[in-house]
Amino acid sequence: MPVSRAIDTLNDKVAAAVSWALLLAVIICTGNALIRYAFNASSNAWLEIQWYLFAAVFMLASSHTLRRDEHVRIDVIAGRFSKRTQVWIDLFGFVFFLMPISLIILYYGVPFALESLRSGEMSSNAGGLIVWPAKILVPVGFILMVLQGLSEIIKRIAFLNGKLDASAFSKQVATPEEEIEAIKAANKMN
Repeated sequence: MPVSRAIDTLNDKVAAAVSWALLLAVIICTGNALIRYAFNASSNAWLEIQWYLFAAVFMLASSHTLRRDEHVRIDVIAGRFSKRTQVWIDLFGFVFFLMPISLIILYYGVPFALESLRSGEMSSNAGGLIVWPAKILVPVGFILMVLQGLSEIIKRIAFLNGKLDASAFSKQVATPEEEIEAIKAANKMN
């Protein structure tokens, strides 16, 4: 499953890069707050750059969330089924919900972003920024999501055919005993 591994690696690298955008957003947010309270001054451009950075984190890291099996689901119900049934439920969701919705959003999102880029769209706020970088995050994020959805479909089919262990796509959750041992080890370090 080299295609699946390549997609997973791409989304891992994008998520690692985007994690820096989150740090930068927090620094800018803190700086904005300090300047606003200390000097009673503010800038729409700095506020908008925060929004762009948070949008980048959300749009570009969502596919990594799917890759790590951290997405929202109803584990209370699905957890009662066998692993094989859970994989069939995942596969059904990926094929009939995730992929079609993501492709529809791409279909409408690409022209939306390209028109903003073509027109050089600017924020309507005084001192605001250009808008197209934020709008381009929509198709880029959903391209990554479609790719990750494809990777997850490949892994689920490989599991159903006995060619892949479920640990390749399942969230690794620590048992209560493992958590207690980790806490004890952390306390010994202090």
